[in-house]
Amino acid sequence: MDTTYDRQLAKAQLVKEPSAWAAVACLSLLTFVLVASEFMPVSLLTPIANELAISEGQAGQAISVSGLFAVLTSLFGNALLSRLDRRTVVLLYTAVLVVSGLAITFAPNYLVFMLGRGLIGVSIGGFWSLSTAILARIVPGADLPKAIALLQGGTAFASVIAPPLGSFLGSLIGWRGAFFIVVPIGLLAIVWQLAVLPKMPAGEQASVGKMCGLLGNRVFAIGMAATTLAFMGQFALSTYLRPFLEGVTGLDVNTLSMVLLGLGLAGLVGTSVVGFLLRSHLAAVLVGLPAVLALIALLLIALGPFAIATATLLTAWGLFTTPIPVAWNTWMAKLIPNDLEAGGGLQVALIQLAITFGAFAGGLLFDAASWWSPFALGAVLLLGSALFAAAATTRRSSH
Repeated sequence: MDTTYDRQLAKAQLVKEPSAWAAVACLSLLTFVLVASEFMPVSLLTPIANELAISEGQAGQAISVSGLFAVLTSLFGNALLSRLDRRTVVLLYTAVLVVSGLAITFAPNYLVFMLGRGLIGVSIGGFWSLSTAILARIVPGADLPKAIALLQGGTAFASVIAPPLGSFLGSLIGWRGAFFIVVPIGLLAIVWQLAVLPKMPAGEQASVGKMCGLLGNRVFAIGMAATTLAFMGQFALSTYLRPFLEGVTGLDVNTLSMVLLGLGLAGLVGTSVVGFLLRSHLAAVLVGLPAVLALIALLLIALGPFAIATATLLTAWGLFTTPIPVAWNTWMAKLIPNDLEAGGGLQVALIQLAITFGAFAGGLLFDAASWWSPFALGAVLLLGSALFAAAATTRRSSH
């Protein structure tokens, strides 16, 4: 494995470093637009529902449908495009993003609106499943953790700015105008990609069969279980932070917004720092992040009524949650360097399903038991992730 990995890294060295980092920055812009587009409906549900004559619940399905299409594309999309240069595939997914923005902006009815949301899911699932494999081809191996962290920085920034930006733009230029912003940024991304992305001839065939075959590697399977549990645990808790902060901590809307902003900014710090730690402390990070988050979840149950303690804990939550995908993508790049497209496709599908299941299970508990129950579920799932991570980092690959 080491020989193959070194050979791939040698290929990465062929791209001049300035060009490589320009390409990474370009892809980080794409991740920002993708994630901002995915979650923008959260702050625009009411005007969308009013204009399209639907319920807010139906408008909320805009998130679900993008997630569904992301799963399907991560499993099947790149296999269908397996013979195309990966540069062309990235350009294609960015073009789909632009088309989705146009479809949503000018949607005459609910069906066209949901079609546009489905296209965003295609872009998200397709690009994210390719992202680690592409980064491994354009930066030297020693810089891969830093490149993954920069890419995830676009995600972290989008998660901070998308809800308030959507709300602000919606009040200024309407919800259609807010979604239209995606179009010029997407076109700019296409021009930038044409300028800085190197040609990347198609290599591996990332079929569903190959993805499932990777689970025959016991270490990889354990790592995917750890990743899945980590995302389940995060979203079982984080989906219900607003009602927790309002009902238990007793924060007003302005203070609540500041706390959530602090959480998001801490996430940006986390992605900035973790790239340096992963070079020499990958195993410790993989085990330590979910273990600390499990402890934070339990402390939030105990200290929820105390505003300062809760705000401090949530800042720490942001700091330790955002580096998790960076760490697992770095781990995957080292374990299966020749199967990153297949591995990335399976990983994205599992993460999307984990987010859906975590939020769904947390919601059931929130309604059936009490506010603390999704926090307790999150702690259990995150502890399970830490245990699986410990197993994945102490076993040798069997594949």
